[in-house]
Formats: sequence, C-alpha cells, structure tokens
Amino acid sequence: MNPTTNKQTAEAFYRMAYEGNPAGAVEKYVGSTYIQHNPAVADGPAGFIDYFERMHREYPEKSLRFLRCIAEGDLVALHTHQTWPGNDQYVTMDFFRFDEDGKIVEHWDAIQQVPNEMAHENGMI
Repeated sequence: MNPTTNKQTAEAFYRMAYEGNPAGAVEKYVGSTYIQHNPAVADGPAGFIDYFERMHREYPEKSLRFLRCIAEGDLVALHTHQTWPGNDQYVTMDFFRFDEDGKIVEHWDAIQQVPNEMAHENGMI
C-alpha cells in the first residue's frame, strides 16, 4: 500500500468522474466492490456512475479545485472547492478506502455550501 500512489489515484478518480466520465473512473480505479456512504447516491459502481452522469448532464459548467489531499494507511482524504452554475460554491470532504491492490472500495463525504456571509474573515478554503 502506497499512500502517495493512493493520493494520486483518488484525485484522478474524482476528477475523471466529476468532469463527465464516471464509467471510465470506475473501470480504471474501483476495486471489486464499491461501498457508498453518501445518502444521495445508490450503493455500488452503478449508483456512482448514474449519479455523476446525471450531475454532468445537469451541470456541465461546474468546476473543481483540489485544496488538500491527505493519505494514511488505506485511507485518502480529499478537500475540494467546487463552483457550480450561478456561482454556487461548495467545500467538500471526501474519504476513500483502498484495497490491497490500490483500488478504491469505499467512500464517505460531507459537503457544505459556502455562505455569502461568515462570522469571521477566514473563508472556507
């Protein structure tokens, strides 16, 4: 298990799916199982592909920027900034678990919309 390789894999997987090729991302980067913990996405590879294909059809102009990527053992955490149509902005935290072959087999996430006003000037990114 190589944390550096897993970080690169997680980013490549996320970018490929986000930019409109979730089936390719699954084929290249997902292991024999894919356990999904996001309540809006069906479990398994097919649920992941369906969700990201729909997001790409409905919001083709969205953009993604990786802020942080942290790996430890078989886990990788991605911190992203996303901009969607209408300048809706979100910050996400995605966690991926890898199998012994370096394939993604499990996913958790949390998403928060960037508000127009904050109680501080630190921002969210």
